[in-house]
Amino acid sequence: MNLVYKALADPTRRDILNLLRNKDLTAGEIADHFRISKPSISHHLNLLKQADLVRAEKDGQYIYYSINTTVLQDVLAWILSLQEGKGKRE
Repeated sequence: MNLVYKALADPTRRDILNLLRNKDLTAGEIADHFRISKPSISHHLNLLKQADLVRAEKDGQYIYYSINTTVLQDVLAWILSLQEGKGKRE
């Protein structure tokens, strides 16, 4: 979970996830939406992959990135479980 929180803490990585919400993209297509270097985009994508928030699939010479909503669902379920316990005292 720590890797997920670290990945989500950065606004650029959150913007990348928003882009991938619509369709799978290559690193170059993702980089076209930002004013930072391609190596920086690659670094952000690597952190997102380490957190399992994105998946990478090679297709010929391109790697397509897609969002992995399963991890986000797990995080949301955990957050909601905290709310369920609010106000209960033993």
